[in-house]
Amino acid sequence: MPSQHPYHPIIYVRGFAASAGEIEDAVADPYMGFNLGATKARTAWTGKINRFYFESPVIRLMSDYDYQDVIHEGDDLVSSVKSAKPVPYRCIVIHRYYEESSEAFSDGEGRPIEHFARRLSELILKLRDRICGNPANNMTPADFRVYLVAHSMGGLVCRAFMQNPTLGNSAARSAVDKLFTYATPHNGIDMRIVNNVPGWASFGDVNNFNRAKMANYLGLPAGTKDVSALTHFPPDRVFNLVGTNPRDYPVLKGLSSWAAGDASDGLVRIPNATTFGHDSDGKLISSPRAFVHRSHSGHYGIVNSEEGYQNLSRFLFGQIRFDGILDIDDITLPPKVDQALKAGKTVKASYEFEVVVGVRGCQWEMHRRTRRENSAIFRSYDQLFPRSTDGSKTRPPDRSQSPHLFSVFLDQNFSTARSKSVSFAFNLSVVVPDYEVDGLLFLDRHYEGATLYKETLLLEAIPDKKTLGGWRLRYGYQSKTPNETPRKAETAALPDGEGPGLTFAIPIEQKSRPGLQGCLRLSARPWNQSPR
Repeated sequence: MPSQHPYHPIIYVRGFAASAGEIEDAVADPYMGFNLGATKARTAWTGKINRFYFESPVIRLMSDYDYQDVIHEGDDLVSSVKSAKPVPYRCIVIHRYYEESSEAFSDGEGRPIEHFARRLSELILKLRDRICGNPANNMTPADFRVYLVAHSMGGLVCRAFMQNPTLGNSAARSAVDKLFTYATPHNGIDMRIVNNVPGWASFGDVNNFNRAKMANYLGLPAGTKDVSALTHFPPDRVFNLVGTNPRDYPVLKGLSSWAAGDASDGLVRIPNATTFGHDSDGKLISSPRAFVHRSHSGHYGIVNSEEGYQNLSRFLFGQIRFDGILDIDDITLPPKVDQALKAGKTVKASYEFEVVVGVRGCQWEMHRRTRRENSAIFRSYDQLFPRSTDGSKTRPPDRSQSPHLFSVFLDQNFSTARSKSVSFAFNLSVVVPDYEVDGLLFLDRHYEGATLYKETLLLEAIPDKKTLGGWRLRYGYQSKTPNETPRKAETAALPDGEGPGLTFAIPIEQKSRPGLQGCLRLSARPWNQSPR
């Protein structure tokens, strides 16, 4: 294992540039936008409105984790043939793939996304050779690992290289430990005026987002309907950060955000921004993801955001991973609606699950899915409790429809507790639905915004001195033990090493009518115990 694990080199891959002018602007920036920060107003604890400065992902990685760039005296140390300055292991490298398509540095001719993917493979091998050539790194090629961090189309460049065997070198692919994507259209781009970017739309190579073309360069079978499928790489090693704020996306003076629709970041629709894959047994696995109220790019963009950085750093360097899945055992209907159902009338209902996650010691929300921002998790009653096909009146819950609430990674380096424990809290709300009886809305005693269930839960992981690398877990309800987790809820220790970890159930119950009964199925496992 590399001695500095998990602090591997980072390669940033920028997003799409549609015009020649945008390409020239991109190549004029030595960090391709990864150095852009933001200055925003924020309400302080005093009630005053103060400025908040986010310096940029590059600077934060340097200040928080001792990363260095590879620019020295105007030279790029990785690609330079004349510089003898050694390359440090903790370094940030930019995949400057648009230089070959610029008039400033090349012939100004466009290149296909397959070309950019091959160049990424070459860059990884160059970086490996420079890293291993530095004696201070004490590194062999077999030990070398790298992280890929990508925005928008950059994530597709990474996926093309990683899952299409014809686009690059197998040694370069095996060196990739994790991929983090900001606002990547993993399943293409859809607009109000057209279901998918057409294959003939060649302006600025926007046909890169046509699903038929994507299937080809991603190495998927022709005719694949959902091209967000990952192959040749573990889906749990890919993190998808999804933007939910279309209104602050400034491209085309708001036309892009209108065309993408409300459930988007202004360009990429929420359902198209995530990936999935299969484990060795063929079981479907969704990649970890988080939702943040940020736009695709611009001053309120997802890359130059504190929320983005907090998720990025914890996914790359954190020590423990939590996943929360809500299993609903029963949902009761209002008495009059229940009477209508028993009388043989057709009753329909749907539910929206809201979840907001915050980490102890951090002022920013790590994950946010709410109804008002069109990002809540939607389920109909028939999805949660499908009708029987054998004529039986029983309707057992369908666990495959259980809402996946969150994937959270925690970093002990930023613990605020003496015990070095890490903790997070999440608000869970199940919004009261609009009921429909025989095709008519049932509005008797309906109050907009009311909830079936609303609670804040706190979860804490404490280092376990008895188990090397192990953790002990406990949880509490904010309504019962404000801002702390009671010791009596402590569970068994997590096993050492990455694996299935520990899964336990937290009761979720609202006894009123209408109400619900179920449990939060929480899984926790050590993270970053070893590289891929």
